[in-house]
Amino acid sequence: MKKYILAIICVGFFLSCQKSKFLDDKTNVISEDDVFTDSVRTLGFLDRIYVDMGFAFGPYRFSSAGGAGTTELATDNAEGNNNLSVWAVSYVQGAIGPNNVLTGFATDKDFWNTPYKNIRRVNLLLSKLPSAPFHESIKRRMQAEARFLRAFYYHHLISAFGAVPLISDQIFDINDMINIPRNSYEECVNYIVSELDQSAQILSTYRYSDIDYGRITVGACLALKSRVLLYAASPLFNGGLNDNVNELAPLLGYVNNEKSRWQIAADAAQQLINSNMYSLHVDNTTRAGNGFYEVFLKRVNNEYILPYNRPAQKELESYYLPPSRSGSSVMKPTHNLAEAFPMRDGKSIHESSLYDSDQPYSNRDPRFDYSIIYNGLPYTSNTGPKTTIFTYTSAGSVIPNSTSDAYTSNNYFTGYFSRKMLDENLASNTAGNTERSWPLIRYAEILLNYAEAINEAGFPEKAYNSLIEIRQRAGILAGTDGLYGLNANMNTEEMRAIIRNERRIELAFEDHRFNDIRRWMIAENVLKGFNKIAIITRTGENAFSYNIGSAPRPLNFRKAMYLLPIPLSEIQKMPLLLQNPGY
Repeated sequence: MKKYILAIICVGFFLSCQKSKFLDDKTNVISEDDVFTDSVRTLGFLDRIYVDMGFAFGPYRFSSAGGAGTTELATDNAEGNNNLSVWAVSYVQGAIGPNNVLTGFATDKDFWNTPYKNIRRVNLLLSKLPSAPFHESIKRRMQAEARFLRAFYYHHLISAFGAVPLISDQIFDINDMINIPRNSYEECVNYIVSELDQSAQILSTYRYSDIDYGRITVGACLALKSRVLLYAASPLFNGGLNDNVNELAPLLGYVNNEKSRWQIAADAAQQLINSNMYSLHVDNTTRAGNGFYEVFLKRVNNEYILPYNRPAQKELESYYLPPSRSGSSVMKPTHNLAEAFPMRDGKSIHESSLYDSDQPYSNRDPRFDYSIIYNGLPYTSNTGPKTTIFTYTSAGSVIPNSTSDAYTSNNYFTGYFSRKMLDENLASNTAGNTERSWPLIRYAEILLNYAEAINEAGFPEKAYNSLIEIRQRAGILAGTDGLYGLNANMNTEEMRAIIRNERRIELAFEDHRFNDIRRWMIAENVLKGFNKIAIITRTGENAFSYNIGSAPRPLNFRKAMYLLPIPLSEIQKMPLLLQNPGY
């Protein structure tokens, strides 16, 4: 596979579809018969369902903070003014609800409507495929892709809301009176897993050509199944919210906690690992951890299981680079994230002898350098050559910081800028473009899924190999014991802390943390108080003093927010649709 990539683009005549109501996305330019009696238009309809797959990953989500804006990983440009019209700002401050304007906008438009619009599209396509002008083998492949996509969108729904209405293959029209109750959470999980299993069985017989790169494969089916079952086994959904058994209990998750669900999740991840279809992208020869840096810039690679193809552009460079590189710096990593990265020996900054508080960014896990722009980092300038980025404050410094990246008391910088997934050879306004895909699912996640599930199943000793594989690729030193900084003979609780932090840094800014801190039920501790920032002063020509400060935005996570509120507009239309507790 080289340059022949499936273009996941929105076909023009589908842009005018109705988008405002539950499951009533109707074509109003040409008729359904015109679409589904034409092979090109039918394939275009399927491709339109692919288009929204990146809705949760996109860097422009939540005023360009991406999913990280709802966590402690980063702040956004609304940090200082506490702009509650930005959903992520409202979320971390505990201000969301089912009937206020901001939630009605964000939840209805994004978390709820985007999946359901595409579920309706899938159902419409499946109803028309039998008579569409394709060979039967192509119809079967398209059907399997569509059923995966439907499962994908249901996964996003139940991750956010718990149980939702399953509509099977039904197609509702704009004049239909709809009043559907929520299925149980268990029914939702079983349905999604069944759809993925059946799609995987069909797709296992197909071999794609280069021009189809980016379409759903058997590997994608197995990978999403791994994630769905991992989430289902997690504390939030494995009986975590069912303190009082009532009519809502089956909607919030499984009624009872069963440890065996972790083993089921581990087996699902192990199935994909054992298939040998994917591997980490490794390069520790060019420099330590270069494979981690490079994987995000290779549209085609052995690690991406579910890529979301992007055209040649510099969108992430434009969004994330600091002002001195003509970037918008809309997502600024916090010190919470910076201090989570271990040292080069794999030990935490609190354990490693390599850590020097006067030079806190030296000898770090190479993923730190590839994820965060920090004070003193040389980086490509607008004119081409690398120059040093300074984020220190002029206040109290012996040499004022005259750059546009300087921290001040009113620009709400954190002392850091985002670097992950960026091409280090490009500034926002330099010539050139990247060739990248967004990693909706990559193999590193599957290794971490297995490690987490098998540890929680009671076998922490079986989690080591996956963690070692990830840390070796990262460029961490093996150490004399070959454990890459991991302590030997860890118990489940000790291993849990390691795995959770490994997910935090390996998968940072990839739309995982929002779900992770909720499914682990740690959000009420993580989103509390204020995020940390680095306040740096220059004390000499090459000397700096590093202090920890607080971001201005207060964090106030409420327990009710482990699940999002179903939009009031949907509750009003469908009285059988019971609301989540706390709203």
